Amino acid sequence: MSGRSPGWRVALRLAAREARGGLAGFRIFIAAIALGVAAIAAVGSTSRAITEGISLQGREILGGDIAVRFGGEVPPEELVASLGARGRLSTVTLVNSMARRIDGETQALARIKAVDDAYPLAGELRLEGGGRLADALAPGADGSIGVVIEPILADRLDVKVGDRIAIGRATAEVRGLIEKESDQVGTGVAYGPRVMMSRAALAATDIVQPGSLVANTIRLALPDGTSDDVVAAAAAEIKAAQSDSGRTVSSRLDAAPGLERNVDRFSQFLTLVGLTALIVGGVGVTNAVKAFIDRKRDTIATLKAVGAPGGFVVAVYLIEIAVIAGIGVVLGLALGLVPPLFAGGLIAAALELPIEIGIYPGELLLAAGYGFLTAFAFAIWSLGRAHDVPVSALFREKVAPERRLRRRTYVAATVLAVVLLAALAIVSAADRFVAVIFVLSMAAIFLVLTGVAGLIRRLAGRLPAVGSAEFRLALRNIHRRGGLTLSVVLSLGLGLTLMVTLALIDTGLRRQLTSTLPEKAPTFFALDIRSNELDAFARLVEATVPGTTLETVPMLRGRITALKGKPVDRIDAPESARWALSGDRGITISAEPPANSTLASGAWWPKDYSGEPLVSFEDELAHEFGLKIGDTVTVSVLGREITAKVASTRKVEWQSLSINFVMVFSPNTFAGAPYSVLSTAALPTSGDPGADRQSEGRLIRAVVADFPTATMVRVKDVLATVNDLVGSLTLAIRAAASIALAASVLVLAGALASGHRQRVYDAVLLKTFGATRARVLLAFALEYAALGFLTAIFALAAGAVAAWGILRGIMDVPVDLSPWVALGAVSLALLLTIGLGLLGTFRALSAKAAPVLRNL
Repeated sequence: MSGRSPGWRVALRLAAREARGGLAGFRIFIAAIALGVAAIAAVGSTSRAITEGISLQGREILGGDIAVRFGGEVPPEELVASLGARGRLSTVTLVNSMARRIDGETQALARIKAVDDAYPLAGELRLEGGGRLADALAPGADGSIGVVIEPILADRLDVKVGDRIAIGRATAEVRGLIEKESDQVGTGVAYGPRVMMSRAALAATDIVQPGSLVANTIRLALPDGTSDDVVAAAAAEIKAAQSDSGRTVSSRLDAAPGLERNVDRFSQFLTLVGLTALIVGGVGVTNAVKAFIDRKRDTIATLKAVGAPGGFVVAVYLIEIAVIAGIGVVLGLALGLVPPLFAGGLIAAALELPIEIGIYPGELLLAAGYGFLTAFAFAIWSLGRAHDVPVSALFREKVAPERRLRRRTYVAATVLAVVLLAALAIVSAADRFVAVIFVLSMAAIFLVLTGVAGLIRRLAGRLPAVGSAEFRLALRNIHRRGGLTLSVVLSLGLGLTLMVTLALIDTGLRRQLTSTLPEKAPTFFALDIRSNELDAFARLVEATVPGTTLETVPMLRGRITALKGKPVDRIDAPESARWALSGDRGITISAEPPANSTLASGAWWPKDYSGEPLVSFEDELAHEFGLKIGDTVTVSVLGREITAKVASTRKVEWQSLSINFVMVFSPNTFAGAPYSVLSTAALPTSGDPGADRQSEGRLIRAVVADFPTATMVRVKDVLATVNDLVGSLTLAIRAAASIALAASVLVLAGALASGHRQRVYDAVLLKTFGATRARVLLAFALEYAALGFLTAIFALAAGAVAAWGILRGIMDVPVDLSPWVALGAVSLALLLTIGLGLLGTFRALSAKAAPVLRNL
């Protein structure tokens, strides 16, 4: 064979012959790639199925072709007429209130949905046992109100069809239980089960007051068969006509944009966790390729001895590794299709979301791209070893390993693959800023872990000699070049860091929700207390539970329509601040700065101020919108638009759950306007949980009985709902993170397996010189324990830093380094390293001495 490369055909034939030997040594490689690809494919396919379901069922979710949301504003007659000229209309009103049994013994927060005779324009409302909604909501012969409710509310109130419940100042008969409500997803999250009634019945309840949390929506159904283009054009025309009103216009093409954004964000987070698992698996790829090259040393030497160029040798084995990576990718894609195809219905039911089950090539190609790029990035570096090493060194490397720098070609190929992998993660991300942070974090963790491994090696080499031969041997093994130190630290460190980070975030959020907040927070929020009822309300509370602390403020509902004179639909607000521009916001007036807030800039107005309207804006949002002192904010309140000048900004302690608002206006701004009162009630604690619960029940019964239009929200119930939501999210996160940990275990096992040959030599030599089996096992156990313990310490530190950045930097939640997390991380690291290490060592100890010594 001459020095000229034989070409790709010969390389393919040699690779095919080499592959006949099977997949020995590559099982970890395949499993690691398959796990990461499966996680990414499953998350991508499931999220795409949900977004496709939302898109295909957009008309049913929206309840029509176009929807105009007004908040608490009554839709103007001229607008209703304009919309009615385009097609059929239906008006829906959503508001919170208390639903209670007639005897007053049981009550629950409910989401009232008032509909007209045209509802539903699209989709269906199905009742258990059948029946028409119009018949169920029609007034009775005696003028009684009819309602249909969700089964969960029937259970909470212990009522059944035919029983009566009280809502506001009205009594209603339960005439059916809701089985399916196709537009429920589009109406957003509610903290209470649904009660559906007619709009006439809503007026009879008298629960809608100035300042109530009301959402009015007009839905428009265009003629059947209207194309998407026509719907989009009509929505654009309506939106343009409402551009300066702050009203929200959406169409069936974007029926639930907020929901889709949340699905995209959450799927992106899970995809990044899956990518972490894949990168962890990349370490296993490196180990497997390195061990493969070691096993093929004689073959490589032979090829080079007969004149094969180094590039040809690399090409042969690169083809083999590409085929093996392909096997892992295909297996991963097959596994990734299992959750959406076979559990899609369960996922949709659990999330209460529509889902369109199918195979989505784009998501599968993305997962495959991640898999191949990861395999190439981590394989080409190790393959480069075989290019320039002389034949003599190849044969001699068993006893005299040589250090050689990689050729620039392989360095450049590795860098290119890593850059492409990072670019793919960023370009395909819903939030590219988060993706950039992830890429930079992974790069930093890799560099730091490599540095930690080098530091451990140097420390092991510099520690003074000790009397224990086993300990000295463990230190020498840790210090030895080409040993297990780097592989163990990289594989175990990445997985443990991720698990520690997620565990600390979970612990911090749950502790904040379940312990810290309830100690500071009020017991109840009381909404929709009328201003003329405030004194009577305060007397009732004091008489029912003496010592209760009340905090009350005026409350109105207003919608921001312009900032600095610019209509909101022309404002390109940051994603984190868009919520403040969508829909109504609670606003208040005050002569003094609210409690639990401090002035960040500007000054508060005098108590007797009577000049132009002024507003104090929440500081963080003001920065997001670019608002400064002297800028103007225009709000629509009770059908009037009022422009106020920004007089100050405030830093608000939202975690205290005290009453506070994004916007606080000077008292003269809404002089003479009707308003309701928002109140918090902090009940005294007796130290007896049972007695405290009785006091809470007594107060809520008394308030609802005397003030039937009031809404009492128990803070702990809200926190429990949020805690359940966090639990559901963290369950999905833990499932994805467990894949990363599984990949770490696989890679760690592969790293230990790749060092099996060296362990055999060590064990044989030690036994030849008289070491007992127990002493050899102890030496290896000390080595594995030291590596596992030091890696766990790093993972704790790195995970704590990452959790601190997320909790403090993004969520403003204190970090609590739980001792159970630390103990769990250290225990898991020791269990894995010692357990897997000694499992392989037993095999090494059973090797016969003669064959090994002959091959040295």
